[in-house]
Amino acid sequence: MNAIVKLQQGSVAWHEHRKLYRNASESPAVMGLSPWMTPFQLWQLKTGRTQPMEATVPMKHGTELEPVARAAYEAETGFVMQPLVMTSGEYSASLDGITLRGNLIVEIKCPYKGQSSELWQSVETGEIPEMYRVQIQHQLMVSGAVAAHLWIFDGKVGLLVDIERDEVCQQRIKNAWDEFSKFVDTDTSPPLSELDTELRDDAEWVLAAQLYRVAKVNSEDAAKKLEEAKERLTSLASDHPSIKGGGVTLSRFWKAGNIDYKNVPEITGVDLEQYRGEGSWVVKVSVNKEPKPC
Repeated sequence: MNAIVKLQQGSVAWHEHRKLYRNASESPAVMGLSPWMTPFQLWQLKTGRTQPMEATVPMKHGTELEPVARAAYEAETGFVMQPLVMTSGEYSASLDGITLRGNLIVEIKCPYKGQSSELWQSVETGEIPEMYRVQIQHQLMVSGAVAAHLWIFDGKVGLLVDIERDEVCQQRIKNAWDEFSKFVDTDTSPPLSELDTELRDDAEWVLAAQLYRVAKVNSEDAAKKLEEAKERLTSLASDHPSIKGGGVTLSRFWKAGNIDYKNVPEITGVDLEQYRGEGSWVVKVSVNKEPKPC
């Protein structure tokens, strides 16, 4: 059941509210559709490892122009729109406007570059970016409205697009959030994407990378030779529990097998996460495979 939350969008209380809910503006990131935030970056935000980013110039432009854009929309359509924060279960949406009857919502976009922006150009040709389609379907799901308008405003004129409810898309949003929330609940970072990777070709990084690659090759070669030498000593050893000579000692001892905890009946159904120790960052370095020549 949806509910109205009396919050001023952008306020401290509003930011605290967002920490507790699955928000419409975050759904594109959850589904890997956002060019500005990856699932990993959202996970960092949801787990308190980072704070909400400060507003950029384009973001401030959109916020400042929104009231003007809403007034232009109302003059264009004749609808009176009220900005609201609404919730429905675990989901929340900060609406740019909803009618008093609650049957129609509007999502306002004020691109910094106006009519020369990619957004304007796409919408003008009939293409709605999937990230905005997902955001609006999330809003429709939370508000219970039957339809939405996407209003693109350049400061003087606007483009209006009708969007209907898409139950299939809304179920995809729920499924994606369910999967993402597992990472938050277990404090496990989601897989990294290409957008999480920074490319570096400065001299200092390249030199350090080369040194690592050479050291890794040498260590792998040394590990192989060490294992071969161990196998040779083992093949020469008798059944005696300890043999000493040539500067080494070979010992035999019995090691008990690992306990298969998942088959212990006493802990079946026990939430073991409550006994997990504090997590920590782990650094892993991989050597990239060289592309094969054509």
